[in-house]
Amino acid sequence: MTNQEFADIIDEVKDKMYRLALRVVRNPTEAEDVVQEVIIKVWDKRVYFESIENKAGWCMTLTRNLAIDKTRSKHRRTNDIDGYNNLSNNAPTPEDILETSDLLQKVKELYNKLPEIQRTVLHLRDIEEYSYDEISEITGYTSNQVKINIYRGRQALKSQLKILKNA
Repeated sequence: MTNQEFADIIDEVKDKMYRLALRVVRNPTEAEDVVQEVIIKVWDKRVYFESIENKAGWCMTLTRNLAIDKTRSKHRRTNDIDGYNNLSNNAPTPEDILETSDLLQKVKELYNKLPEIQRTVLHLRDIEEYSYDEISEITGYTSNQVKINIYRGRQALKSQLKILKNA
């Protein structure tokens, strides 16, 4: 078997091997590792490989078996916990969640108190992510009017939030 013949056979089946390995190990990186290991095994046993009638089927069987072995060994693997004694939990506390919720509610209230044009252009720019020119087309205002109203709306929200924060 020449190198080109081997490469042609592997090229035909490698995508199928990857999809099978991915389905079993459920991790793209590990699936790639499985496929690479299978290709190496097939190359090492290329003398035997030449005599196999269904080469693609044999490659798929090797892939399945190796992927299952990887999954089983993963369950048996244990990690050393030395050095993990100072773990911190970055999850927000109920107090943080409540504080964020309150702040979000206050921002919504302040936003609703803005003039209609400022609410509209801020929504189109910051939420919908339209460009200044697109907002100008949508609203019928000039590009400068759009920019001015976005600036004024943001400044109003910023100053009101400072007042609330200091209160």
